[in-house]
Amino acid sequence: MKHLFLLLYIGFCLSVCANEYNVMDYGAKANGTTLDTKAVQKAIDLCSKQGGEKVLIPAGKTVLIGTIYLKDNVTLYLQNGAVLLGSPDYKDYTTDTHKNTYKNEPHMDRCLIFADGINSFSIEGNGTINGNGFPNNFTKEKGGRPMMLRFLNCNNIKIKDVTLINSASWTSAWLYCNEIVVDGIKITSRVNHNGDGLDFDGCTNVRVSNSSFNTSDDSICLQTSRPDKPCKDIVINNCVFTSKWAAMRIGLASRGDFESVTVSNCTFHDIQDSGLKIQMNEGGEMKNMIFSNIVMKNVPRPIFMTFCQQRAGTDTPVKMLPMKAMHSFSFNNFIIDNKDLDKNSAIFLTGMPKNYITDIQLNNIQMTVSGGGNKIDANRTDIKEYTLETLGNWWPEFSLVGTLPASGIYARHINGLFINNFYLHTVLDDKRPAVVLNDVLHFNSNSIFLNRKKQTIKDN
Repeated sequence: MKHLFLLLYIGFCLSVCANEYNVMDYGAKANGTTLDTKAVQKAIDLCSKQGGEKVLIPAGKTVLIGTIYLKDNVTLYLQNGAVLLGSPDYKDYTTDTHKNTYKNEPHMDRCLIFADGINSFSIEGNGTINGNGFPNNFTKEKGGRPMMLRFLNCNNIKIKDVTLINSASWTSAWLYCNEIVVDGIKITSRVNHNGDGLDFDGCTNVRVSNSSFNTSDDSICLQTSRPDKPCKDIVINNCVFTSKWAAMRIGLASRGDFESVTVSNCTFHDIQDSGLKIQMNEGGEMKNMIFSNIVMKNVPRPIFMTFCQQRAGTDTPVKMLPMKAMHSFSFNNFIIDNKDLDKNSAIFLTGMPKNYITDIQLNNIQMTVSGGGNKIDANRTDIKEYTLETLGNWWPEFSLVGTLPASGIYARHINGLFINNFYLHTVLDDKRPAVVLNDVLHFNSNSIFLNRKKQTIKDN
């Protein structure tokens, strides 16, 4: 009987080991200087061919690679202390990994890890993928800046626990993928330009949770570069954001529709541009989004919404598409601490004349700002519209507008704005009212306070 158990145990161990493919067994030197691309790819290919399981990047080792291709049913597993290091040589990144979908940015077409039409794969473990994206390795002038991850037309993807650092441009681009889970990861992308974190383009059934972001550009983006590929059923929770630009940008690339997005239980701090940047401008429809239980500190423009026209994608028709619809948003239970910033720290919501953002709720928002707005600021009526003349060839950014005539909320071209329990505190004296409305239809408010004094807002 003992011999039988021993044989069964040995058989079990062999079965488990047979499904693990250590890249060092396929020729990887794992010394951080020898290029191991072929060995890693060989392990991935064999693993997938034999039914799938784990390709191991071993603990404590640094494996240097150029572009690799993930395959069906493969888990790329980085053991504790393992580093998958991107080559510093641009020539080691292949040219058959699709492209960056934004206009004027072909220098970001290449990538380190690619998957096309692949089902059921993952990147997991307590190791690190290091893009090695420093400017002494990659610049536009030197040929380009590869992304770290790009997944195209894939299904059932998981990224769990890994750390992703030092991408030369975007950390990841997910194009037209379905069933995505991102859990417990850390992204630090500050060494080069356009260091986005997670960019979901035309993706569905996405869950991002328990993760942290420190990025040189937008930490999470939702976008739609194709009119037939909507971005919908997105859940983001329990995350921490800091960014040189926006924590979350929804839209900009917006040919397709957006719907059913929830963001909850997150903290945002030290954001240079905006916390929630929601922008519709390429002809799609955006609707049904809830943002709740959010804490922000040092986040100018905690909520920045624009509805206008601009061409963002490389495949977008040159002729501007008609504005469709942007409606049904709810922002609930926010605490915003911007006392250490300048006077340009307001919530800014703007559609266009005769093209309204409709049905916005702002509920239970406590906001502290530095104040300091003067009478000239309060009397400003020359707030530029986001017309094509104003935009030129670029995006609808706050810098095109300047100081707003409101210390708390400035809303323009909105149909259906409901504010309930808004508490604004200004550290310095501010001559601007807490809330200013311009062409807002069907406005209703309850309990708006400025420095603990109840305010009456006129419906214009």
